[in-house]
Amino acid sequence: MVLTQWSNGRLPTLEDVAHRSGVSKSTVSRVINGEPRVRAEVADRVREVIADLGYVPHHAARQLVTRRNNAVAVVATQPQDRLFIDPFFDRHLRGIRKELVAHGVQPVLLFLEDPDDYPRVADFLGGGHVDGALLFSLRADDPLPAMIRRLGLPAVFGGRPLLREGEPVPAHVYVDADNRGGAREAVRHLLSLGRERIGTITGPYDQEASAVDRLDGYRDVLFDASPELIEKGDYTQQGGAGAMAALLERRPDLDAVFAASDLMASGALRVLRERGRRVPDDVAVVAFDDLAPIAEFTDPPLTTVHQDIEGMGRLMARLLCEGARVPSVVTPTRLVLRGSA
Repeated sequence: MVLTQWSNGRLPTLEDVAHRSGVSKSTVSRVINGEPRVRAEVADRVREVIADLGYVPHHAARQLVTRRNNAVAVVATQPQDRLFIDPFFDRHLRGIRKELVAHGVQPVLLFLEDPDDYPRVADFLGGGHVDGALLFSLRADDPLPAMIRRLGLPAVFGGRPLLREGEPVPAHVYVDADNRGGAREAVRHLLSLGRERIGTITGPYDQEASAVDRLDGYRDVLFDASPELIEKGDYTQQGGAGAMAALLERRPDLDAVFAASDLMASGALRVLRERGRRVPDDVAVVAFDDLAPIAEFTDPPLTTVHQDIEGMGRLMARLLCEGARVPSVVTPTRLVLRGSA
């Protein structure tokens, strides 16, 4: 999402989005908040207008105007070796860094790999070294959100926090893609190709909200899909390969797969090739992410759901530096057609 400044110097407002979309301001707010009480076609139109105008909600009350350090913590709950080889995180961090530098703020990268790291990170965050925090790749039982609340530190989260059943909805500001809507579009495309036995390789849906939302999008379209067609992966190439092998063992008649990430899809393509299945002739494959180093150079190139990963990183940093009025911003996705489906 690009922040647009009009010729008169004014930034687009929520009222501008409502007027251009032909809906009320309350409807725009519900779309921004990711609430389900909006028809899909209306929500899609509002998101397109938001993207076209470059509208970003602001909140003057939480601006970092009192910052003393000109530094922001970027906290990742990922092993360092995975973080620096995964193109998703590389692109996300690139967007964060670009926006922070544009605001004259220095990013400080912190890693959380095991439980012993939490007291160290808590001491650092509470020690007055940084003016805010950007946090991503959190697990369902991660203590970081509660830690941030106790410290009273301004923060923006990358991705919708995954709540356990019965937990109250937190007031965290977060930036996420329309994972559920993108998954629906992917599966509808496979149906439009005449595919009848469509499996899915999910992310770790007991740990990450994006995996839950993408599985829900698959089920929105194939609400009566057999459990045999669903296999859990882990957002890695190896996990995608293992899940693809398991699906083929159970359902050798499979004729399409929606993989919840490009990395998992690349692993699935390898297994399909080893088993003598032609893509897309025998099995069509659609993925999610649109990471150019992967999607454009697999054989065949991946049809995949595009999300603006670098743009979401920039938006996270911008909302922290300029503040946020709403508890969430959900950015649009779109299907990119290539050779795999």
